[in-house]
Amino acid sequence: MPLFEGYERRIDKINEAIKEFGIASIEDAKKICDEKGIDVAEIVRGIQPICFDNACWAYTLGAAIAIKKNCTKAADAARALGEGLQAFCIPGSVAETRKVGLGHGNLAAMLLTEDAQCFAFLAGHESFAAAEGAIGIARTANKVRTTPLKVILNGLGKDAAQIISRINGFTYVQTQYDYAKSEVNVVREVAYSAGERSAIKCYGSDSVQEGVAIMHREDVDISITGNSTNPTRFQHPVAGCYKKECIEKGKKFFSVASGGGTGRTLHPDNMGAGPASYGMTDTMGRMHSDAQFAGSSSVPAHVEMMGLIGMGNNPMVGASVAVAVAIQEAFSK
Repeated sequence: MPLFEGYERRIDKINEAIKEFGIASIEDAKKICDEKGIDVAEIVRGIQPICFDNACWAYTLGAAIAIKKNCTKAADAARALGEGLQAFCIPGSVAETRKVGLGHGNLAAMLLTEDAQCFAFLAGHESFAAAEGAIGIARTANKVRTTPLKVILNGLGKDAAQIISRINGFTYVQTQYDYAKSEVNVVREVAYSAGERSAIKCYGSDSVQEGVAIMHREDVDISITGNSTNPTRFQHPVAGCYKKECIEKGKKFFSVASGGGTGRTLHPDNMGAGPASYGMTDTMGRMHSDAQFAGSSSVPAHVEMMGLIGMGNNPMVGASVAVAVAIQEAFSK
């Protein structure tokens, strides 16, 4: 049996990469990681248990590349992970064209340096993938940072935010937006755990205006938008409006959009255009993003369909950070 999903469509490109970095085979990549005491598959599945096998092998290859390149710092290891992910992109796919693998590596590298102080998952609270990604970052990023990275979730719906917070042990921040004064006020904060997860703040918004105000309140430096059930009502408009206001005040803000097909069902013209269409959510992401990912923020199968690997984009952020930190720790032993 093949080692992972889409083996035949991927292996030639993978072999080119392993040859470039002096790795004997994809199986040898695992041996290189094992010798460093890094169980990459365990880390990846620990972030999103429903990920595909090809996600575990893609990160294994990336980790082996990082070890071969002697990446002793997590940020450098993250960029090398991106090379492994890129090698797994199916030739001619949306993911390969957008260089999504490299993009994930570069995003993780930014989160592992002091350039970013606050990262936001702009995602629908009905999606647990944002929580999975946030937990992965909270567990590991601050092990290699001088100043702790703030991680927030900002989604539509206060009840949904509280439920997500309670289930995952986050801190729920209930806000009330004053539309007359254009300002957001905190009503209460409830921490649903006393551990590392409590550092993650989860906000629920009633509107785009409130969502943008929350972004300003937390002074978000980087965000990733999801494509859940409310992408056109909340996530993408918030990212776009916040970016415009950041530019006006001279603040640097890096916007990442996950997308690549789900939006096709949101508009009859897009459906009629078929594969020639960007899709509505994909189009909105292109309007504000500095990096455009491919496929669902949460569903492994949809990211696989876009030609990357079977893992949601949000969990991938957490996995990239977690594996990169594990590599730094392995070198420091």
